[in-house]
Amino acid sequence: MDAELIKEIRDTTGLSFNEIKKALDEAGGDKARALEVLKAHGVKVAEKKALRTTGQGVVEAYIHSNKKVGVLVEVLCETDFVARNPLFGELAHELAMHIAAMDPQDGKELLSQPYIRDQDVTIGEFVTQYIAKLGENIKIGKFCRLQL
Repeated sequence: MDAELIKEIRDTTGLSFNEIKKALDEAGGDKARALEVLKAHGVKVAEKKALRTTGQGVVEAYIHSNKKVGVLVEVLCETDFVARNPLFGELAHELAMHIAAMDPQDGKELLSQPYIRDQDVTIGEFVTQYIAKLGENIKIGKFCRLQL
């Protein structure tokens, strides 16, 4: 197995060496196909965790550089351990920036919007990627956006 390819996929996805190796084996060494396998696996992980209680999390604040748009968003997870993880903080920040840029009216609209940094991925799929990386159920709670 090509270690450089595994490292490249790991840098992109943040998933474990073993998960990537299994996906590459299943895909016959094809990177694009392995990424599809990993995406499908992430969806399965998210479905299994969907019913778990999300009693922990963070409130993320984002103020745009022009000081005219601000966002507060609750991002919920299962444990305080994950809530303190830098990856979880990264997710919360990205969600707050997305809300500032796209002004969704409710959670349903937010989850269906294309992610501002990758138009091929919806916010729902973006959150699913983090569920696979962190191994816990993650939900977006309340959010508000203020603009002058």
